[in-house]
Amino acid sequence: MSDIAFSDLQESKPFRLEKSGKAICVVKVGQEVFAIDDTCSHSDASLSEGDVEKFAVECWLHGAAFDLRTGEAVSMPATENVKSYPVHVDGDSVTIEI
Repeated sequence: MSDIAFSDLQESKPFRLEKSGKAICVVKVGQEVFAIDDTCSHSDASLSEGDVEKFAVECWLHGAAFDLRTGEAVSMPATENVKSYPVHVDGDSVTIEI
């Protein structure tokens, strides 16, 4: 069963998805879709409310950025990574593996 339709995702616009009791930030970049924990490791703010530039999402609260491909913290003030999740795209079906 699909978690979201590919066609429902907007380019470089984070989308918050709840799955298995977890808040996930889902972002489409080109023909790829990425999924990381939605909560910033620095401030508990929602990453899906942030801005995306290339393959990074920036937390709206303090500007910490995370690599969408790996969950790695790539700018201060965050020093801890967030979890990334495997994503499967099959036609218009997008499934996040928790």
